[in-house]
This record gives sequence, structure tokens and C-alpha cells, in this order.
Amino acid sequence: MHRTLYEDDHEAFRESFRRFLDAEVVPHHEEWEAAGIVPRELYATAGKSGFLGMEVPEEYGGGGVRDFRFNSVMAEEVMRCGAAAAGLGLTLHNDICLPYFLAFCNDEQKRRWLPGICSGELITGIAMTEPGTGSDLASIATTARREGNEYVVNGAKTFITNGINADLMITAVKTDPGQKHKGMSLLVLERGMPGFERGRNLDKLGQHAQDTAELSFTHVRVPVANLLGPDEGQGFTQLVTNLPRERLSIAIAGVAAARTALEQTLDYAKQRTAFGQPIGSFQNSRFVLAELATEIDIAEHYVDDCVRALNAGELTAVDASKAKWWCTELQGRAVDRCLQLHGGYGYMNEYPIARAYADARITRIYGGTTEIMKEVIGRSLGL
Repeated sequence: MHRTLYEDDHEAFRESFRRFLDAEVVPHHEEWEAAGIVPRELYATAGKSGFLGMEVPEEYGGGGVRDFRFNSVMAEEVMRCGAAAAGLGLTLHNDICLPYFLAFCNDEQKRRWLPGICSGELITGIAMTEPGTGSDLASIATTARREGNEYVVNGAKTFITNGINADLMITAVKTDPGQKHKGMSLLVLERGMPGFERGRNLDKLGQHAQDTAELSFTHVRVPVANLLGPDEGQGFTQLVTNLPRERLSIAIAGVAAARTALEQTLDYAKQRTAFGQPIGSFQNSRFVLAELATEIDIAEHYVDDCVRALNAGELTAVDASKAKWWCTELQGRAVDRCLQLHGGYGYMNEYPIARAYADARITRIYGGTTEIMKEVIGRSLGL
């Protein structure tokens, strides 16, 4: 069934971003995978090319277009070219971090941060997860004690995407440790603040080119002017407001990765022969690929409707949770079944399906595990 989500402007944007990836990312991806990080210059190049801050008002250097379909195009193309790890930082910057700066910054903060976010000079990240909390966000232990016009921040975070590269780190802290949800606030910690240290770049199963780090805060003095929102205690509500968009972004990438795996495996199945005929001619191969083609088409249409709902301001936490768990589970299932059809070659890192297999495993965990997504949905059913 033909997709109707995109218009001519989005397809023109797709072609432009595809050229950018083919020129600026694909030739370097092996090097970045080995290094465990992308160079900061990638963000500056993306900013100059118009691929950062598309929805930021033009007065701050952005594109001035609030249309998440452009973000969706970027996620799809990152998966198409096999650069999931390198592209994750860009999508985190645009899809997940930027909304906090647009929705919760005052005018002074916008003037201070948005131009650099759009140009790629200021790379963003968000620090929620702690070594002892995992999905239990309300139980974070990082504290921010106010002293005059500053907060003194102490604590630690882990599994932080863009943890090495980020200049602006949206950080969940407890401004009132005696409260759970109502005691949480969001502070923007900036590169170079004394006591703000980055630990090791974590050695992961997949997503190797994406810097994922441990962070520590030891008596970090943060100006009160870096608080997101007019008052303390709004952090949990702010996070809940933006989580549906984050989860939709992950869902889009998940189904796009599944689509890419299917297309790669179709090509392989037509060319690779066994017992004197293409492996795609065997009934088992046809059935596997037919099932995946059906599931991916159905998932794409649901996700497309979620994108429309987000643009209209109507995407619910429940619908985003459905998209997130289903599409990431589909991603894992698709790359696994496609790898199987590659036989022994699928286990070789020189084949894209091998990297896709390793890269896929985390998507069922970050942004809210499959189990948490089902919990959100289950509660909506009155259970």
C-alpha cells in the first residue's frame, strides 16, 4: 500500500540529506565505529547544510518549520545507509533534546543556546539514567542544592548518549530530595563547568560510533539561570511531556531499520544460489520475506499516523508506547530472520546485516524498555 505521509518538499529534503550522508558519513563510518565516536565537525557540517534545528524559529538560526516529517526522513535515511550509530547523535539532537529548549527555555536562554544548537557548535544530550535507577526515574539520587544564584549539583549518570561530545547536557536532578516526582527539576549543565566530569566512553555490543558515557557531578556550580522552566519541581512533568516524541523517533528508526534489512536480504536472496537455484526461490525464504514485508508495511502505516498526530499536537503517551515497543521488537525480529537467510555470511561483520543485528538490540531498552511500554498501555486499559 502506497505511503501518503510525505509531500514533494519532504522528498526533496530526503534527496539532499541522502547526498549529505553519502558524502559526509558513509565513507568515514568504519573509522568512527573503530574510534567509538563521531567527530564534532559532523554536527557543524550538518548545521551548515540545514539538517539541525529545522523547527527552530528563523530568528535563532533555524529552519522555522514545525513538521516532524522532516525528522522522520532523516531517521529513515540514516538507517538506509547503515549508519545507525553515527546518525543517532543527530536524531537525539533534533528529535529528543531540542524540544526541551523550545518548550521550556525563556527568551534569554533561547538567545544563549538555540543559535549554537542550530549551527552544530553546541551539541546536546540528556542525562536521566543513573547507575542505580534504570527505568525508575522518580528515584534518581543526583541532587541540586540551591545556594544563592547557583545550584550545587552532586551525583552520577550512566548510559548517556552524546555523553562525550555534548556541550549542553539536560540533566534530571532532585531539587527537593524529600519528594519523588515533585522534587525533580531539569538543569542544563555546560561543558567546562568545574566538577562536571565525563567517564569512559562505554564499550557496547553495538552502536559503536555513538559515544555513550558515564557522567559524574562533584559540587558542580550551575547558575539558577540554567533551570529549565520558571520554577523548580517541574522536571518529571517536562520529561513526561516529551517522552512520546522520543519514543516515536525510536519507533521510526526501528521500522526503517527493518525495512533496510528486508531490502538488503531481498537482493541477497536473488543473487545467492544453493542447490543450483537462488535461495529466494525456496518456499521458506519466500514465506519469511513475505511475512516481514507485511509486518513492515503495517508498522509503517501506524507510525505514519503517529507522525501526523504529533504534528497536530495529538500524539498520546499510549500510542507512542505502542509504536515504540512494536517497531523495536519488529526491528529485532526482522534483522534476526534476515541474518539467518544470509547463512554464515550474515555472521561476518563485512555484511551490513551483521552490524544491523548488533545495533538493533539496544532499541528495545533505551527510551523505555518494551516492558515499561506495555505497562503504560496496560494501565490505560484500566488494569
